[in-house]
Amino acid sequence: MDHVFIEGLQIDTLIGIYDWERKIRQPLQFDIEMGFDNRVPAASDDIAHTLDYKAVSKRLLAFVPESGFGLVETLAERCAQIILDEFPVSWLRLKLSKPGAVRGAKAVGVVIVRERAAR
Repeated sequence: MDHVFIEGLQIDTLIGIYDWERKIRQPLQFDIEMGFDNRVPAASDDIAHTLDYKAVSKRLLAFVPESGFGLVETLAERCAQIILDEFPVSWLRLKLSKPGAVRGAKAVGVVIVRERAAR
């Protein structure tokens, strides 16, 4: 299976469990890898046959700023589910980083791997 990726997608949102976090928007960084067979689009050279990473990015750019979750774990799960439900991927690996959340660390966050449920 081929991998289509989006790396370093930065989205500002309200996230966190502390009172001060509920008053400010914080930057999050998304690195997403998705399983997709690129042979058909490669053969046709037609964007209509691709996994449109711009559409995936735009969907997250619309969802995340309005989400307001307390935990990055919750946000990561919701984003993964959106991608699996709305785009033709067989699996995804989503890394969600919260830069500057812990003194001395560049970023903290989660990495999740999810597969499309069998139908």
